[in-house]
Amino acid sequence: MTTTPISTDAPAIRTDIDGAIGTLTIDNPKRLNAVTLAMWQALPEAIARLDAAPDVRVIILRGAGDAAFVAGADISEFAEVRKDAASARAYEAANAGGFRAIRQATKPTIAMIAGPCLGGGLGIAIACDLRVAAANAVFGIPAARLGLGYPPDCMADLVDAVGPARAKELFFTARRIKADEALRIGLVTDVVAEGDLAGAVSGLAATIAANAPMTIRAAKAAIDRLSHDASADGLARAVALADACYESADFREGRAAFLEKRAPTFKGR
Repeated sequence: MTTTPISTDAPAIRTDIDGAIGTLTIDNPKRLNAVTLAMWQALPEAIARLDAAPDVRVIILRGAGDAAFVAGADISEFAEVRKDAASARAYEAANAGGFRAIRQATKPTIAMIAGPCLGGGLGIAIACDLRVAAANAVFGIPAARLGLGYPPDCMADLVDAVGPARAKELFFTARRIKADEALRIGLVTDVVAEGDLAGAVSGLAATIAANAPMTIRAAKAAIDRLSHDASADGLARAVALADACYESADFREGRAAFLEKRAPTFKGR
């Protein structure tokens, strides 16, 4: 296991690897894990590090501690880093780069959500493939109460998750919703009791990690291409990944395990 420290005084994006599970922690608990500009800028490299780790098969994103996933961007910085249209464009580019890095990870990503999941925190969560929320989770986009403008590429994941009408309603009203409503509208994939969140996410990650990595990568690529990029190049890549499964040792192992009535051991090759 390789680990970086969690919950120091300096806000940071931290990663650790435990077997097949990589974890990215948004670490700013004194501000309910609000994300600073430096943290937004660090997100792509942290995701790339976990995505490139050969043993990692699933990536969990979470906030430090138990009080919050991410309460949004760190508004205390806005007087400097979002003070006008030019600085806001640079800030939004960092936002979009973080969301894009999560969305384009080749390995499955799971958001582990407790407490506030607001604004940019919701953006981080909905860029993930799966979202598991504790019953105490609260979701919202307060931009209309702050006078912020979100560029289209920072809204795309929300529209994909809940549809355009519901996305508009959440933006227009800036209201907060609880976990049960988030599940009902498709914003999260599962809701569990607050005390069960860590175990539920760990169990889900372990289940995914035990399955064939090449199959999962091909499925993720195909679904993402159909959702985000139906171009010929995108679809051709998804087809190539699916074809590669049939040439793999994992395909042979899966067939043998099925016939021998045993659990398969996949190597990702």
